[in-house]
Amino acid sequence: MAQVRMRNAKGANASEIEKKIKRGNALRQSSAWHSSRLLLALLLVTAFVCGASLWLYLASADGDITETLVRHGELVSPQPRVYTVPCSEDYDQHKRFPGCTPQKCGRAVTDGVVTREEAQVLRRLAERGLALAGSEGGASILDLHSGALSMGKQFVNIYRYFGDQIDKVFTQEDFQLYRDVRRRIQETIAHTFALDVNVLFLTKPTFFSRINSTEAKTQHDEYWHPHIDKVTYGSFDYTSLLYLTDYGSDFTGGRFIFMDQDGNRTVEPRAGRLSFFSSGSENLHRVERVTWGTRYAITVSFTCDPAHSIIDPSLPAP
Repeated sequence: MAQVRMRNAKGANASEIEKKIKRGNALRQSSAWHSSRLLLALLLVTAFVCGASLWLYLASADGDITETLVRHGELVSPQPRVYTVPCSEDYDQHKRFPGCTPQKCGRAVTDGVVTREEAQVLRRLAERGLALAGSEGGASILDLHSGALSMGKQFVNIYRYFGDQIDKVFTQEDFQLYRDVRRRIQETIAHTFALDVNVLFLTKPTFFSRINSTEAKTQHDEYWHPHIDKVTYGSFDYTSLLYLTDYGSDFTGGRFIFMDQDGNRTVEPRAGRLSFFSSGSENLHRVERVTWGTRYAITVSFTCDPAHSIIDPSLPAP
């Protein structure tokens, strides 16, 4: 009988031990699951914090942007999208030219003047020219009219400095396309603002620009400051920007920002997109800093004063 009780006791102990083992395993599994959930929660919180920080950084970089006039993915064609604004008094301080001096002011955007293929050809022209030199900072220019080319912290005349190489860099076809595009831009501005195209003249500076995220070395690299073209360049009456690269894929940042009293309005660059506007303080503007990649564009400016007109560039004879 004693042996039976001992066996029963042993059986009871074994059963109790087995229960404890199962309970321990269950606790360990539960603990592991809770640990995994805790780790997952921490990862999600970390991702949220990082995402929020990135959003706040991007928002603070240009948190005053309130409206995008034209996005990169839109196609504005064939007619320009026009935004009328009241003319400033800037033009009253200059000689007025009937049929040209702005009476109707504003800004406009179109993708129907220059094709993306033509923009690619002009971009390659700019790349070849700027490959000869360039600024030490984030902004470089190439002016085919005056020959000005950024080199380090100064400018050189590309036709004199690289005279024996020019015919290997540019072709007659390059210059012909440049002249043809300039003419189309001039006609588009005249038609949009109801001007006599014959009294609207090309003026300086008119140039290619290359902008990247390199730190500024001189004031010429600080392209992001607000400015008024009619104040900076007295001859300007109408300004245009022809974009040669795409916002979001070729570069980030670099949007064009009109700074109005009730908020900022932006244009997202697209290869072949033309943005143009009257040059007075009704169109105070700046360019957002480029944060990645390279932004190529052409600034083409026009005046109503024939005394400030310039002629189209031509490839120097070899």
